[in-house]
Amino acid sequence: MPLIRLTDVEKVYKMDGVEVRALRGVSLTIEPGEFVAIMGPSGSGKSTCMNIIGLLDRPTAGTYLFEGQDITRLDDVALARLRNQRLGFVFQSFNLLPRTPAVENVELPMVYAGTPDRRTKALGALEAVNLKARAGHMPTQLSGGEQQRVAIARALVMSPSIILADEPTGNLDTTTSGEIMTLLENLSRKGITIVMVTHEADIAAHARRLIQFRDGRIVRDDHAYHRVVAPGGPPR
Repeated sequence: MPLIRLTDVEKVYKMDGVEVRALRGVSLTIEPGEFVAIMGPSGSGKSTCMNIIGLLDRPTAGTYLFEGQDITRLDDVALARLRNQRLGFVFQSFNLLPRTPAVENVELPMVYAGTPDRRTKALGALEAVNLKARAGHMPTQLSGGEQQRVAIARALVMSPSIILADEPTGNLDTTTSGEIMTLLENLSRKGITIVMVTHEADIAAHARRLIQFRDGRIVRDDHAYHRVVAPGGPPR
């Protein structure tokens, strides 16, 4: 069963009395374990599609099945529970609580879910991203790459079906970006589904499938996109 199936999805926003069609009949299937990069110019619909996949927005028309479940039939409480338990999010700006140690930042999804034994699980997630030794450090005591690894650990801690990464290297230098992408590739090899929005071709090259949006439509869906990325160099 596909993890994600969008069928003829439309999204229309009303702005100052004018209808803006952000998505125009998008159909898309993502299988468990895929590593997908989504690209497109500003206003192309890629972020809107990501928000719908992430259960942060609802389609105006069409259907969205997540793990076979029609999410358009769920109320806001059910959607919030599903987001917390089955989806992990990684953002460009890390979104860590600044006065909270790394381990407690990782614990946050479990706090909301009422999960027991949170500290052990949070330390395990930090160990998975090679950051257990920094568990007691505040975000301000961590480098940008370390903060993003904390964010990835937080996304992993609930054992989600999918990780949604929105420009995960946007605030990082080239070397650190490569380290984060290697981490995401390793997670993908372990069977975790990853969907990533990026505007950088060399970052997208780490994925094994490329989806490009333009004017609210998918204009390219390449299942054999992955290319070799030389250290410090462009994809080839």
